[in-house]
Amino acid sequence: MAVSQITLDDDYNVPDYRPDIVKVLKEKGELRFDEVKAANGAVWLKGSLVFKVLYRSDQENGKISCLRGEIPFQEKLNMDGLTEYETVKAQGEIEDITIGVINSRKLSVRAVVVLKAEAKEEIDEELTCGVEDGEAYEQKVERIEALRLLLSKKDICRQKSEMVLPSSKPNVREILWKSMELRNVEGRMKEGRAAVTGEILVSVLYSDEEEGERLQWYETTVPLDCGVDCEAAGEECICRITTNPVSMELEVKPDYDGEERILVLELALEMDLAVWSEENIELLSDLYSLKKNVIPVRKQRRVEKLLIKNNAKTRIAEQMELSEGQEKVLQVCACEGTVLLEKKELVPEGVQVEGIVTVELLYITTDDNMPIGTMKEIYPFSQLVEVPGGEAPVRIELASGLEQLSAVMLDQEHIEIKAVVHLDLMAFEEVEIENIEEVTEEPLDMEKLQNSPGLVGYIAKTGDSLWAIARENHTTIRDIMETNGLKEEKLAPGDKILIVKRIS
Repeated sequence: MAVSQITLDDDYNVPDYRPDIVKVLKEKGELRFDEVKAANGAVWLKGSLVFKVLYRSDQENGKISCLRGEIPFQEKLNMDGLTEYETVKAQGEIEDITIGVINSRKLSVRAVVVLKAEAKEEIDEELTCGVEDGEAYEQKVERIEALRLLLSKKDICRQKSEMVLPSSKPNVREILWKSMELRNVEGRMKEGRAAVTGEILVSVLYSDEEEGERLQWYETTVPLDCGVDCEAAGEECICRITTNPVSMELEVKPDYDGEERILVLELALEMDLAVWSEENIELLSDLYSLKKNVIPVRKQRRVEKLLIKNNAKTRIAEQMELSEGQEKVLQVCACEGTVLLEKKELVPEGVQVEGIVTVELLYITTDDNMPIGTMKEIYPFSQLVEVPGGEAPVRIELASGLEQLSAVMLDQEHIEIKAVVHLDLMAFEEVEIENIEEVTEEPLDMEKLQNSPGLVGYIAKTGDSLWAIARENHTTIRDIMETNGLKEEKLAPGDKILIVKRIS
């Protein structure tokens, strides 16, 4: 993985069709990648920072307006060993965005952005479960539990939903600000599909068509239900489905009467899907022959098994207070939140997670000259996600999101914030095994074989196995069992057996 922090700093001229800016009320930014191109030893990321601004204009009564702009970027991230034929996944996070007013027609846009690029290489580990000429060898087979990767892919699922304004709300003249957030997102396999369910919380600030273009607020919840075909997975499979919104657009269109009352939501989600099956695999652990000297060539291989899937929740209850001189709250409109994981550390009890929740409020004020106000606070959290056997070497996959977020007015200066952060963890244990890759053969040392005793009496010790005894004495497990009338391949300390050397 390659990581780079860049600063995007540019001036932006207000379009002619937008009124002059007096004060920026609220800003929002998102990263869009237009091209991710792998090269030898590096990856090129090309895209843009898309920002939106809600502001007070110079028009009568401090009319609220909005604008949207973009700042392009192109960045090279060095990745040792990368070739131009590999597939690279790019991600980006906006750590900070600040939009200030230079003058009434120009904005200063500054954002600190973290770019991440990752190239995942899938390696097929071929394990030896036996040799073709089974009659020529005595073979010892062990069973191991391991995960087999059935499917790993990325896809886009889309959903289009329409919402009709209730009769109590006037028609829409212009959407000034929109917020669309996913809540209670859950991914699961269902009837040959990788499905994502949850809720989309939609909030819209708009000016109406009435005289004076008053500000209106509408909030609703839309069920989230989309997915992609996935025939490879069955009910017993283990799946990991993570989602990332690629785009969430909200437009207004006329109804049958020609009135602007229908809100159209178009959502595109990138789904990162992985499906495994838990299998009990036969592995050839040793072999020998009575006709030749067999030397197995071994190589270290790694397999994974699922240690645990665990979900944890952490609750946040805080109080947000207006700063001095800030317009008082008449009604809370939108409460937006984002979760950022800053640290995850493997500890004996599991995984210790630390992060922050950024909460932003948009509210209607008691001041008609400044009808819209905003508040923003950052709340840290810490949570232990339990993992049995956490001291063993494990690989961690951790996803997070907001399950609930609410803002309740206590009075005109204090807001109670309650949030629930969910943490979805998958822990994998890496197991190293010695796989027999090939076998070399040499002639038997006949002199040594002839000088060894043909009949041996043996008293079993702790830890003895029939396999080791048979190999050491040039015979087979079957022969020892038949000679001694044994019904199972087990020896207890003190058992007495007779061993007859076998000459093929």
